[in-house]
Amino acid sequence: MDKALNMGKASATGSFQLFIGKVLSTLILAAGSIIVGLFISDTDYGLYTIALIPASTLLLFQSLGISAAMIKYCAHYRATNQKEKLRQLIVAGLTFEVTTGLALTAISLLTANFIASTIFGQPDSAFLITLASLVILSTALMAPAQSIFLGFERMDLNGFTMVCQAITYFMTPLLVFLGYGALGAVVGYTFSLLATGIIAIIMLYFVIFRKLGPSKNMQSSLSQTLKPMLHYGVPIAVASILGGILLQFYNFMMGAFCDLSLIGNYRIATNFAILLSFLTIPISTVLFPVFSKLDARKETQLLQTIFVSSVKYTAFLLVPATLALIVLSQPIISTIYADKWPHAPYFLTLYVISNLFSIFGNLSLGNLLNGLGETKTWMKLNILTLCIGVPLAFILIPALEIVGVILCILVAGVPSMFIGLHWIWKRYGVKADLSSSAKMFLASAIAAIATYLFLTVFNAAAWLTLTGGAIIFLAIYLIAAPLIGAINQTDINNLRAMFSGLGIISKLLEIPLTLMEKPLKVRLHRAETIN
Repeated sequence: MDKALNMGKASATGSFQLFIGKVLSTLILAAGSIIVGLFISDTDYGLYTIALIPASTLLLFQSLGISAAMIKYCAHYRATNQKEKLRQLIVAGLTFEVTTGLALTAISLLTANFIASTIFGQPDSAFLITLASLVILSTALMAPAQSIFLGFERMDLNGFTMVCQAITYFMTPLLVFLGYGALGAVVGYTFSLLATGIIAIIMLYFVIFRKLGPSKNMQSSLSQTLKPMLHYGVPIAVASILGGILLQFYNFMMGAFCDLSLIGNYRIATNFAILLSFLTIPISTVLFPVFSKLDARKETQLLQTIFVSSVKYTAFLLVPATLALIVLSQPIISTIYADKWPHAPYFLTLYVISNLFSIFGNLSLGNLLNGLGETKTWMKLNILTLCIGVPLAFILIPALEIVGVILCILVAGVPSMFIGLHWIWKRYGVKADLSSSAKMFLASAIAAIATYLFLTVFNAAAWLTLTGGAIIFLAIYLIAAPLIGAINQTDINNLRAMFSGLGIISKLLEIPLTLMEKPLKVRLHRAETIN
């Protein structure tokens, strides 16, 4: 347990650094997106959204798992003190990713007119798709650098690149405000990625690569270095491609069958859903190198402890945040946009439901399988999701438009999730504490119901409704979670230990932890009285 706690503490520090970067970048991006939403028309926002679909689709084939392999092998070589291999690993990985990025950028440029006119039926989007092709090359610079930062556990550098992208993205709302519409949005987004990619490569060279010194094994060729990386990464890439191609297939279907104004409303909804990535991305990103360090055969109990803790503490934050976003979706969007985006609250409510699956461990599942080298299993699960999602899309999206898109996202992956969780239980004896997850959901549901009842009777300005609802939700959750046993004193002590050493943040976290201790003492006293 001590080792698990130490790993949790180290992961918490890394998560915190990523969290700070994610918070700052998302706040800046959110501010930029809000300004874009204020000044852009619904059709232009829909046009901007579909213009990014081809580049996003081709990006699925850019890495072929090399980014994941760089995280894995950087962490492994550092843990085993094989520093001489790190330099070759970085050179080979960057060379591969930039080469594929250039090739895919060329493909995007050559197919832009066909996709715009024939598939989307929007010839005006051809030039926008052409500009967005530079996103591929930009990502080919940024993504491998970020993977190396993670492999070296330099979460601060990864967070810094996030902030850089957010700051440079602010060119987007400026261009939209000046009246450039969809064109300004595409130019601003593309520029932010290109600038960040260049900055990431510069940081990689000066902060990490230059300090490694020359490799001792000078005879190792590029192909020899790439071979084990591809062997490890391709199954992950296939899984990622299968999952990503399904989402992009939904997007292509959306572009073909949905009205541009509805697509604009959907984009606004997904912008707000990004708020939940505050909680998911730092935790899930740090889990991968943690699982990569474990020997599943020799450290079975440790593996179970870390998996259960990752599920519980992720759900502790994500489930209430999701239900709060669902119940407060209307006042959130109305506070900022008034009545401009009438369909966005409904789309937002449906879209974030998938986060509730975190109580089963879906956010930890992929990291566990890939970290332990079970990449083929992860690939098979994604194949199953694809086989379910494609026919589902043909049925739901033409009939229900955006609602059909969201339902496909919600439903298609459920069978694979439960099969994968059952598989790791049978093979490694690892499973989530479903009793704890159920209590976590119940505490969040109680807070959500109380907040909903408040909203039905409280008639005021949107920002007052939002403020009151958020306070009520948070207060009730902090009371209900310990009272019904969703969190206990051991959990509070573990959270304190994991987040100790984070300075002012640990002191801020102490406030809700202390508040939860009070109803917890009441519950324990009541239990002692009954006994």
